[in-house]
Amino acid sequence: MIQLNVLLGRKAGSQMVVRHFPFRIGRAGGNDLQLDDDGIWDDHLRLEINRNEGFMLAAAPNALVAINNQPVQSVQLHNGDIITAGSVKIQFWLAAASQRRLLFREFSVWALIAIITALQIALIYMLTH
Repeated sequence: MIQLNVLLGRKAGSQMVVRHFPFRIGRAGGNDLQLDDDGIWDDHLRLEINRNEGFMLAAAPNALVAINNQPVQSVQLHNGDIITAGSVKIQFWLAAASQRRLLFREFSVWALIAIITALQIALIYMLTH
């Protein structure tokens, strides 16, 4: 997943983990990240995922969006990119991966090792007596 860190604007300091795509950013109430800062349109931009190209940003027609201070309309995003939309700056970041609990699998492996060791000891005992 990805994480958006708001660096500049009314929501500066906030973080949001993006778990679904497309992810819409804008002033309107139905957006996934609603921003009411200066220069933000109702539907300013959206983040999408493309199997071949990775994470993509698509700006609304005529909306001013820049990636690392370079104006763009559509672009592939990379870890650490700074998205500027209106008066807001947002950092695109890969979110920390959550580790699944592996307690059952770990217990199963140790149990299998114990069983194999016991069988080997029993086999050695049977062959020597």
